[in-house]
Amino acid sequence: MTQITTPDLATRARTLLDLHAAPDILVLANVWDVVSAQVVAAVPGVQALATASHSIASTFGYPDGEVIPLDLHLDMVRRIVQAVNVPVTMDFEAGYGNAGDTARRAIEIGVVGGNLEDAMKPLDEAVAAVEAVMAAGHAAGIPFVLNARTDAAVRAAPGTARTQVLAEVIRRGQAFLAAGAPVVFVPGLIDREEIREVAAAFGPQKLTVISVPGVSLPVNDLQALGVARVSTGPFTQRVALTALQDAAAALVAGGTLPAGTRPLN
Repeated sequence: MTQITTPDLATRARTLLDLHAAPDILVLANVWDVVSAQVVAAVPGVQALATASHSIASTFGYPDGEVIPLDLHLDMVRRIVQAVNVPVTMDFEAGYGNAGDTARRAIEIGVVGGNLEDAMKPLDEAVAAVEAVMAAGHAAGIPFVLNARTDAAVRAAPGTARTQVLAEVIRRGQAFLAAGAPVVFVPGLIDREEIREVAAAFGPQKLTVISVPGVSLPVNDLQALGVARVSTGPFTQRVALTALQDAAAALVAGGTLPAGTRPLN
């Protein structure tokens, strides 16, 4: 437990929190292992890292959705934390059955922020999970940066009116903010006017969205709409795997590996 009271951990937590509150949008290209973390951390302008639960699970041959054992998941995140000198926030899915304890264990390995899915549980249960995570941060003496996720937009029943979907997004997000979460993550929020509406309902620097290849608005536009943070979830791993498969296909077809390939490891 000594690690969670070190000044360095508290400093990283405060840095991560301040990055969310800053007027410039926080861009987090999600990582899944040590080398991906080191490569992204080396990019000029990168000030923090986020892990991707889906990508870490895939690395070990597991499907998404808390199928990967928590100990294995945490061990990979620990390796990432120890390999970089920037704050790291972990995607711990829906909390592995005990959001507060999972957050406590994440903090013990040096994590200073986390994503927590509501999985559209009853709102009182989802709020209690948010409160448990924030309590773990307080017990550790750090301002843990919880990115409380609502799945209201991605789990809405087919045919549900968007006005109704957005009302539920806002209801849940505001409840999570009231419970102490610094920011709220809303996957499935892509339309410009919908982003503007939700950002206004949450307040300045409170909304997080995900960048979806070929669909999402540019980062500069998201910043102008009041988004605090944009992440990439599993899509950065898919970018890397797409490049790998394309390179293998070109080689098998009689060509060569891509010119300009850099020695990043």
